[in-house]
Amino acid sequence: MNIKNIIEEKLSEVILNVYQLKDINLEVQENKTEFEGDFTIVTFPLVKQLKKNPESIGVELGEALTEQTELLESFNVVKGFLNVKVKNQFFINNFKSIAKEFDVIEKKNSTVMVEYSSPNTNKPLHLGHIRNNLLGFSVAKILKEAGYDVIKSQIINDRGIHICKSMLAWEQFGNKRTPDALEIKGDKFVGNYYVKFDQEYKKQIEKLIAQGVEEEKAKKEAPLMKEAQQMLLDWENGDEKVRNLWNEMNSWVYKGFNETYKRLGVDFDQVQYESNTYILGKDLIQEGLDKRVLYQKEDGSVWCDLTEDGLDQKLLLRSDGTSVYMTQDLGTAVERFKQNDIQKLIYTVGNEQDYHFQVLFKILGKLGYPWADQLYHLSYGMVELPNGKMKSREGTVVDADDLMQEMYVEAKLKATEQGRLEGLSEEEKEASYEIIGLAALKYFMLKVDPKKKMLFNPEESIDFNGNTGPFILYTYARIQSLLNKASFEYKETDDITLNQYEKELTMLLSNYKGIVEKAAEALSPALVANYVYDLVKTYNSFYQSNPIMSQEDENVKQFRLNLSDLTAKTIKKSLSLLGIRTVNRM
Repeated sequence: MNIKNIIEEKLSEVILNVYQLKDINLEVQENKTEFEGDFTIVTFPLVKQLKKNPESIGVELGEALTEQTELLESFNVVKGFLNVKVKNQFFINNFKSIAKEFDVIEKKNSTVMVEYSSPNTNKPLHLGHIRNNLLGFSVAKILKEAGYDVIKSQIINDRGIHICKSMLAWEQFGNKRTPDALEIKGDKFVGNYYVKFDQEYKKQIEKLIAQGVEEEKAKKEAPLMKEAQQMLLDWENGDEKVRNLWNEMNSWVYKGFNETYKRLGVDFDQVQYESNTYILGKDLIQEGLDKRVLYQKEDGSVWCDLTEDGLDQKLLLRSDGTSVYMTQDLGTAVERFKQNDIQKLIYTVGNEQDYHFQVLFKILGKLGYPWADQLYHLSYGMVELPNGKMKSREGTVVDADDLMQEMYVEAKLKATEQGRLEGLSEEEKEASYEIIGLAALKYFMLKVDPKKKMLFNPEESIDFNGNTGPFILYTYARIQSLLNKASFEYKETDDITLNQYEKELTMLLSNYKGIVEKAAEALSPALVANYVYDLVKTYNSFYQSNPIMSQEDENVKQFRLNLSDLTAKTIKKSLSLLGIRTVNRM
């Protein structure tokens, strides 16, 4: 428990003892004003209930806290604000406690599944996928640190008309070429044919329009689109030739995806494929019809009427018997709860799908699944670029692999210019460039609240100063250098009077577990990112104002080294929750 929480707990006890008032939680703030004291307690909420002025309440509470607890060294009241100075030994004891319990995790006995990535097998991963993967992976790590059992999952969209488009384009324009033969990553190779389909399809539409066909009709009548739709039907009917081509092209894509995931530093415990789960979704259709949750139109299509719930009528099965995304997601959700003992399922998906998940959760509830209210959509804003939105089919996407490589190159350039890795071997330098580059990317992506859209700026992210990954890595490396120089070993210390810098750092370190809990509750890595940045800034202020190696008092020196060590451990663990590795020299 951090110091602020302990004060709040003791304060509630005192209010009960003095005023016989239960469940009163006064606000306790860390004191960074000109007033003397470590914390400020706001007394105004008691004014109405006690019919006393805030100054006298402050004095009464200050006296009671002094008499009834071992917390306070002194207090003063200014305009109804109770400023309290906590006993020095309390800070030291609290530091010992958090150092001792640093790696202790209280288990929640609850399992959460976090879904992220969920790519299509018709294109490589892009900038949007990077935010998705980093967000989902980080949320999974934060939940685990908060005591949950976590299953990291992805569902691969490996079927549908878009998959057939790239398959058909390769069949017609690929001349049997393969990724290996051309030395191209498999996901990029297949993605090129998705773009090729769109280019040729547009030509056919223009040709039909030139012949007098209306645009909407031309889009439907274009031969390529008709062939793609027929290929989808053939796939669903199990056509051997189509299935073989599908298997081969998907294998190329999966190999490419795995390379990208490895470099990005994300992984999964379970992988599902929509080519399997869409069948489960179809089974649910009959169940829904039997329960009269769904209805069938004359053309054979199946729908769910959600108008009474403020939504619309949702198509679940087309008249030709093919399923839609919603059908697949219904089947996937049911399968996940059937196969796993999970208490919550989190979908990490962009906010353009907000409505889709409202409908999905509502239908599952109507079908009678008791876990439907344990589904959560972690909705996040899109990543924007200076030159506008990305479009896969037009080939204007910022490729994930290209971006990671760009970050590596930028890190190498900046680190070399500034002479940051002098004395390391070439192999160590290369490893460090990769870690620094990806730290810049990941931190920049995750420091922004997930709900907000963001503008990604590679140059700004790689800066070695300010609120960036490289700046935090540099502070960590500086502490490692200090600890190595001191041949550090942890030893407990007593009888030290802490100054304001040491107290502030101790208080911030004691906040770590509370921040993790809040981040787990809010599903927001940004809380961890902002915390570790505050920690680094506070440590740098402490470091600049307090001599360590030249400190003559061995007790003080040891405490400051202990403080530095726990700060480094907290930085490392916080960065780890963001999927960021550290370097020891920089």
